[in-house]
Amino acid sequence: MEKKVLLTGFDPFGGDKVNPALEAVKQLDGKNMEGIRIVTQQVPTVFHESIRTAAEAIEREKPDVVICVGQAGGRTQITPERVAINIDDARIPDNQHHQPIDVPIAADGPAAYWSTLPIKTITRQLREAGIPAAVSNTAGTFVCNHLFYGVMHHLAKNNISARAGFIHVPYIPEQTTETGAPSMSLEMIVKALEIAVFVSATAEKDLVETGGALH
Repeated sequence: MEKKVLLTGFDPFGGDKVNPALEAVKQLDGKNMEGIRIVTQQVPTVFHESIRTAAEAIEREKPDVVICVGQAGGRTQITPERVAINIDDARIPDNQHHQPIDVPIAADGPAAYWSTLPIKTITRQLREAGIPAAVSNTAGTFVCNHLFYGVMHHLAKNNISARAGFIHVPYIPEQTTETGAPSMSLEMIVKALEIAVFVSATAEKDLVETGGALH
């Protein structure tokens, strides 16, 4: 039976002209691989509107897996996120000039949701493919964490059994010519997402191995 994976990617924000998450996701739209079909959705880097857009795509597509993808400028690796927390604390405004500070995402929601993606298996498979990767234990407090939490809350409230979670990707080189910040080729990011999609759709359970951090 064919499985469907929904990938979401944010539009550019914070003065950037591109967002590697969206550029990578767009390259995978409509791709079929070994009984897995990928559908995609662009989401705005806007509090609450991002959740509404993703929720509408979930209701429309009825995917087996949802993977939200976002940019984490400064990171050197592909980082599957472990947890989404119920707080907005925006260091910069979103694309509609909203800047919530210490505001819960869902007043009736739990403090946090765990990713239900096989994040350690994804990380292992990425490393074995020669792609730098690590489990991340914080998705931040901007729109990435906001969307991650909002998607998990939507699935929980509506008893939707889809696996879901969030993956952060580094800058691509064209974003770092002036700053010298870490970057990763778009080709490698696309390959990483293909692996993440396949693992998420096929792995029955996650690996039990260390993915923690001391700080």
